[in-house]
Amino acid sequence: MGIDPGTNYMGYGVLEVEGRAVRSVVLGDIDLHKMSDPYAKLRYIFERVGALIEAYAPQEVALESPFFGENVQSMLKLGRAQGVAMAAALSRDLPVFEYAPSRIKQSIAGSGSASKEQVAGIVRATLKIEEPPRRLDATDGMAVALCHYYMDHNVLNEALGEARSKGLGGGLKSVSKKGSSSWEKFLKEHPERVK
Repeated sequence: MGIDPGTNYMGYGVLEVEGRAVRSVVLGDIDLHKMSDPYAKLRYIFERVGALIEAYAPQEVALESPFFGENVQSMLKLGRAQGVAMAAALSRDLPVFEYAPSRIKQSIAGSGSASKEQVAGIVRATLKIEEPPRRLDATDGMAVALCHYYMDHNVLNEALGEARSKGLGGGLKSVSKKGSSSWEKFLKEHPERVK
């Protein structure tokens, strides 16, 4: 299951994987834009993500990590929404993975700066989703799920595993499945953001 956290609309998508074949089970969005109480929003996110997990029984949950923007209040709100969605998955003992927005776009469209429309078009074409969703948040959520599938089933990692089982490729390292970098790493790389 992939989730694109948001405070107005939270996109989600569930993939079914059989071997190397993937198909879309469901995609949609959780509409939060009419809710004015921020704490009611968080409770609703927890309940809805929990209900989706109960309904579709995913084995793993992947989320888009918050991007580092200039508006601190927006980042905090988005981080809370993401944290509550994570808590819903963790409370059901599901493993959680995070991916940076640029990593998701790169894995789907080949460019970390691809537009939402480009990502949506490729997700729909890849998974043969005929009817467009109401909002691009839904395809963004599915893009997170697809990104996780690509990272988890990395062809390079599979080839390296086969080479190692034959006693080859000793000095080569597997591609990391970890999504986003930590706050600590970000702050080291961007000291100008700390005041």
